[in-house]
Amino acid sequence: MNDDYIADYLSYLELDMNYSNNTINSYGNDLDRLNKYFEDKNILKLTFNDLDKYIATLSDLVPSSISRNISSIKGFYAYYLKVNKIKSNPSELIQEPKLGSHLPVYLTVDEVNKLLDIEIEDAYSARNKAILELMYATGLRISETISLEFKNIDFEECIVRVVGKGSKERIVPINDYALKYLNIYLTEYRPSMLKKTTNNYLFLNNHGKQMTRQGVFKMIKQECLKKNIKKNISPHTLRHTFATHLLENGADLRVIQELLGHSDISTTQIYTHLTNQKLKDDYKEYFPRE
Repeated sequence: MNDDYIADYLSYLELDMNYSNNTINSYGNDLDRLNKYFEDKNILKLTFNDLDKYIATLSDLVPSSISRNISSIKGFYAYYLKVNKIKSNPSELIQEPKLGSHLPVYLTVDEVNKLLDIEIEDAYSARNKAILELMYATGLRISETISLEFKNIDFEECIVRVVGKGSKERIVPINDYALKYLNIYLTEYRPSMLKKTTNNYLFLNNHGKQMTRQGVFKMIKQECLKKNIKKNISPHTLRHTFATHLLENGADLRVIQELLGHSDISTTQIYTHLTNQKLKDDYKEYFPRE
């Protein structure tokens, strides 16, 4: 019964609200967790106290994950209130945790050079080199990267056609260096990875299928371990690094907004905080009078 409720809500998010697959999957995981906690109870009959106790069990998660879980739950009950399946919304009074203004982690130029210093020895090292060069050169999201197909890359014009959030398409330039290693991977190594299968995705796993988000995340963690890079790095770190390095070198914030595919300039402005923080850190380190 509860599985049907959740499936119906996720279908609503997909068909009526046009949410991305990643968002829908995240909401689905959050609601599955709620469902498992209450086992055989009808989740449409839960009370505020039930949900409040459940939220307390999420204390092991980071605040942003707790906040997303609460958003998933609130959206779920708001939908069933809207379609008259429940008389009141038991999640309405749940308070979301206050999120601090933590600045995103990014890599220095030296750290990027260390991370991208991959010797091509086989198909996997060629693929990993191509992925990391591409992500640093373009600032693509991980979901955008693994969804790339041959038709998205224009080697002559040196551009990538990206389908981002909300199915919006944008054009992102790509440098010759990243194109070089992308071409090496595609022409010399990718054919051997297909394993008698056929698909148009650029980046393949060891089964010859589209690489997953988890696969890229694991690969980056392994490369950081090899290179002794101590920062807590995820695929999104390369996106932050791309934007930060552009801004540090004089790029206009509006240009960075366009390249990243941000609909609102306020989202892009986080990178001005990063560069401002660097100015402060450099001032403290190099100014002789304390």
